[in-house]
Order: sequence, then C-alpha cells, then structure tokens
Amino acid sequence: MAGLEVRNNRYNIILRFGGHRFVRSLKTSNEDAALAKKLRVEENVALVESGRLTIPEGADVMTFLLSDGKLDKKPIIKSSLTLQQLFLDFWDAMPIDNLEPNTIDMMKIHQRHLERVLGKRLIAQSLSQGVLQNYITTRSKEKTNRGTFLSGNTIKKEIVTFNSVWRWGVRAGKVHGDFPNKELRYPKSKELPVFQTWDEIERQIKAGASEELWDALYLDMNQIQKILKYVKGHARLPFLHPMFAFAAYTGARRSELLRSRLADIDLSGGVITLHEKKRVKGKSSTRRVPICKPLGMVLKQWLKQHPGTPFTFCHPDPILYSHRRTRNEENPLTRDQASCHFRKVVEGSDWNVIKGWHCLRHSFISNCASNGIDQRMIDEWVGHTTESMRRRYRHLFPSSQKDAMKLLFSKPK
Repeated sequence: MAGLEVRNNRYNIILRFGGHRFVRSLKTSNEDAALAKKLRVEENVALVESGRLTIPEGADVMTFLLSDGKLDKKPIIKSSLTLQQLFLDFWDAMPIDNLEPNTIDMMKIHQRHLERVLGKRLIAQSLSQGVLQNYITTRSKEKTNRGTFLSGNTIKKEIVTFNSVWRWGVRAGKVHGDFPNKELRYPKSKELPVFQTWDEIERQIKAGASEELWDALYLDMNQIQKILKYVKGHARLPFLHPMFAFAAYTGARRSELLRSRLADIDLSGGVITLHEKKRVKGKSSTRRVPICKPLGMVLKQWLKQHPGTPFTFCHPDPILYSHRRTRNEENPLTRDQASCHFRKVVEGSDWNVIKGWHCLRHSFISNCASNGIDQRMIDEWVGHTTESMRRRYRHLFPSSQKDAMKLLFSKPK
C-alpha cells in the first residue's frame, strides 16, 4: 500500500490512495522511525476504508493520515507580530484622506510613546491588561514640557489610539481577541477650564495659577478689533490679516482656513461655506456661516489683491521661515506654515500670550454666547456636537442666575 524511498539522506513515504499518488517527506533519516510512520499510515488507511475514520472534505490527505486524523491540514505557524509592525501595517492599510492630517500626527505621537515605553518588539498578541496598566503607571510619572505630570486625559487618548489600531488588527486578522482595556486605572483627569477674559486669566496667574490658563483665553470684540488692527500693520505676508479676520468672524478651525476656497465665499449672498472632516464620522461635511459686515469689507479688499489661486489664503511665492518646508501640492499653505506665521506676527507684542488660531475660534464662540445668540445657532455655525464642548462657554450665556441668588438671600420686606 505504502512505500519508502530515500532522497537527500531522508525518507519519503509514497502512497497510492483513492486513485491518487501522494509523496510526503517523513523528515527523518532513521529507518526504524520511517517504518513506524509507514505502518501508522497503512493502519489509518485501513480505518478509512472500513468507515471507522472519515477524511474531511478538502483535507490534506497525508497530513490527516500521519496525524491519526487529528489534523486536516498542515499547521500554519504565524510570525510573531510586534507592536511596531502592527502600527506599520495599520498605516500601510490606511486609505488616502481617511483621517485628518493633525489626527494622524497626534496618533503617531501616541505610537512613539507606546513603542518607547512598551518596546517596539513587544509581541502584540501578548498584550494584557497588566501590560497596559504598567504603561499607564509609567506614563503618569512622566512630566510634560511645562514641568507638570502627564494628565489622565492625555494617557487615555494614547490608549484610545492603541485600541483603534488593535480593532483594525482584529478585522485584518493580524491579532485576535478583545483589547484588554477593562478596569484600567488612570490618574484623575482635569476638566478643561471654561473660556475666560484676559483680565480674569491675568488676575488668576498673578495669584499663582498656572500659565496654562492662557489656553482658555477668549478676546472680547474690542480686543478682536485691536488685534486685527495690529496684524494688519505688522504682518509681512498679505494673506495673514484676512486670515485672522476670517477666523475671528467665523470661528473656523485652522484646517478649515487652509481648505477654504474662493468658491466657498458668497459675498452677494452674505454667507461662507466651511468644509469639515470630523463632525460626521467617515464623511466630509459642510456648514454655513453668515458674513458679518467687518469680514465682508476685509474680504472685498483681499480679493482685489488675491494672487489668483483657487484657495482663499495663499501667497504667490514660496513661504519661508516655517519649521517644515515641505510643500503641499493640494494647498499652497501647510499647517506648519500657518502656525509658524501666526506666532511670528504676535511675537514680541502684548498678543504673544495667544497660543494659536484656536483662540480666535474660542473668541468667536464666546462672544456669540455673551451676546445671547441661541446655542443651537452657535452649534450650527461652529460645528459643535458634544456637551463637553458646549460646557466650556455655557457660563457666558446671559441668565437670571445672579438675580435668582439675590432674590434667595434678600431681606424680607
């Protein structure tokens, strides 16, 4: 029924069964071991022919007979996928324009911390709740550039990134099982401070509060006019003043400023269309903001000297003095250039405490709230979707709270 042959000093078994000829290396040069495996195959063939053993459909016949019916195909030993390789595979599989560039940048920062603390060669499948808890504990003892300990919010974002990559790995067949993030313990998270005026923040810092409070600054309408006047007189690049005004009067994010095109501006209809990428998951969406009179005047003046590209904010010559000079083929301005030139125009002035474009967005929202504009309308203009976003400026809405408190503790008539 079965025979043996020697090739390259190793035994092969040859079997004719079911009208087919099978040859399989026995991976041994020992004759007695080869004869024992041959006898096993012949016994299993007899069991099959007697109906006491059934070969599954599509099974590897020789593997089945050599394993006494325990295996129906050759065992596949997968390579040990490392943490680093899991992330590399994730980025390789990422479709173009699936995530915002700043989201990708932040996720890659998280990746670097994960690889640094856990080790690039960590076997991904060996990940456990204990490994993640050790990561959280280690990160909680590290300090930021400002000298403060890392917040629970920051560490949670890193774990969320890892979770996203893990879930992709499960769907792609790279790893299996649930992400082991149940019952992890984090440092206490700090609620972001509500938006406050310049005077409020300055008073608290003089009393010993952290300089981080400037992140919650919003400018009132008088200050908005002053900073726009300052930028107009000090900006080296002509697009900066209209870009500042656009952000201050629409609440547009930095990425939305860079995506803005001339076709999105309808001066006659008095409305601007902003292109979003985060509000609706998996979709690009838009929102419309009315053009106020001051912004309309700035845009009309800017359009007279506009260089002629499709983008609202651009410059005819290569823009220098940015940390990264890589040119974006789709947009003449990069995120780095926008941030760099924001800092340069306020550097050395009283406005130097403003951290970036987001302050102008905060200011637009806060001024809308302070002037009693309906929250639903503000949400429509700025694209807010979560309660935590609204909470940071809700205290600015005119209300009867103070009057109610006075009434509660007023002297009886």
